[in-house]
Amino acid sequence: MLNILKGKMATLNSELAYRIKLWQYAPNLPPLETGDRKIVETLKREGAYVTTLADLGLPSTQEMLQAADQQLSRMSDVHNSHLNERLPQIYTVTNLPEFYQWGSNNRLLKIIENYLGLPVAFHGVHLRKDFPNAHQFGTLLWHKDSEDRKIVKVIIYLHDVEKKHGPFEYIPLNLTSFPHLNSYRIDHKLRQSGYLGINDEQVEKIIPQSAWKSCTGKAGTVLIADPRTALHHGTIRTEARSALFFVYTTNSPKRPELCTQYWNDTFPKPEMLQEIA
Repeated sequence: MLNILKGKMATLNSELAYRIKLWQYAPNLPPLETGDRKIVETLKREGAYVTTLADLGLPSTQEMLQAADQQLSRMSDVHNSHLNERLPQIYTVTNLPEFYQWGSNNRLLKIIENYLGLPVAFHGVHLRKDFPNAHQFGTLLWHKDSEDRKIVKVIIYLHDVEKKHGPFEYIPLNLTSFPHLNSYRIDHKLRQSGYLGINDEQVEKIIPQSAWKSCTGKAGTVLIADPRTALHHGTIRTEARSALFFVYTTNSPKRPELCTQYWNDTFPKPEMLQEIA
C-alpha cells in the first residue's frame, strides 16, 4: 500500500511540475501566422488536422518526396502472404538529409511548439509500408501512443489512400476527453487490454461508428495528429499503404526510452539496405 501511495504521489508531483513548465514557458511561444494558428487550434480541439503538402508549402518538399520514392524502390520484397498477421515494414530514414531538413523546418517546429506548449524534440522519421490484413492486431487496434503527455506525428501519404488501403482513423477529442464519461470507459478498456489496443466492436459500444473520422486522401495528404490524446488506429486494409511518419515530443518526454526507435537501430536504415544489396 505504501509503495502504491508513493507511486501516486510521484505521478502527481511530475504532473504538477509539467503544468508549471507549461505556464512558465507560455510567454516564450513563437508567434504564428493565421493559417498556422488554425492548425494548432484544430489539433487542440480535434486531435488531428488534415492538409496537403501543397497547402503547407514547406521548402524542400520536392526533394523529400524524391528521396521517399527512391527509398521505397529499395525496400526489399516481403514474402508474407502466407502469414495470418502481416507486420509493417519499417525503415528509419532520419539520417537522410532530405527527410531531416523537411522535418526540422522552422515554421513546422513553431506550429508544433505552440501545440505542445514547450520546446520541441524532433526524434526522427520512419518510412513505413503496411500490408493487407484480415483482422485487427497491433496498430490496427484502437490505441493511444505513450511517448509523452502530448505527441505530434506528421504522417504523409506517399500514394492515394482510399478505404481499401487502411487510412488513419481517429475519434475527435470532444467525444473521448475528460470529463466526458467516454474518457473513463475508453481508458478502462485500454487498461483491460494491457494498453495493447481495443477492437472496433469494443469501441462502437462506447462511440458510434458514425463519429469516427477516416482520413482518406490523395498522394501528398498530410495528417498532423496527436496520437497520445486522440484514440486512433489504422483500419483493416486489402491493399498496402506507404507513408512517412515524422515524430515530435517535448524536449523532455515522459518516456524517452520509447523515442529511441526513431533514430537507433531498432529498424533498418538506408545504409543497412545498401550493405545487404
